[in-house]
Amino acid sequence: MIIGARTPGDLEPTPETQAFWDAAAQGRFLVRHCNACDKAHWYPRGLCPLCHSSDTDWREGSGKGTIYAFSVMRKAEPPFVMAYVTLAEGPTMMTNIVECETDALRIGQPVELVFQPSKSGTPVPCFRPSTPA
Repeated sequence: MIIGARTPGDLEPTPETQAFWDAAAQGRFLVRHCNACDKAHWYPRGLCPLCHSSDTDWREGSGKGTIYAFSVMRKAEPPFVMAYVTLAEGPTMMTNIVECETDALRIGQPVELVFQPSKSGTPVPCFRPSTPA
């Protein structure tokens, strides 16, 4: 089954995530990073979930990752792929895999960022299988 892109629902940025969504509107992917423990974390928040420091900032993400786990929602209309992707920066995020042949997806497969517009037009980070270099 070939999966294109489904339209994600509307999003409401919070003051804590507004910088992320502003960057996404410019085609940039930001990841929250803790300066105290030197680790990236996902879901973006001001307090590090790893060491509880508030010394965090936004850093440009590579947009690269690997599939940690996935499930094909075949009965949904349209069908889509839910996945956990481990980012090159370290954290794992829940997302959708798009522009793919579902039978060809594999755990550990490299993926790359692609933004998909939500119903309101806000770009949402999704991933597609990486093209061979």
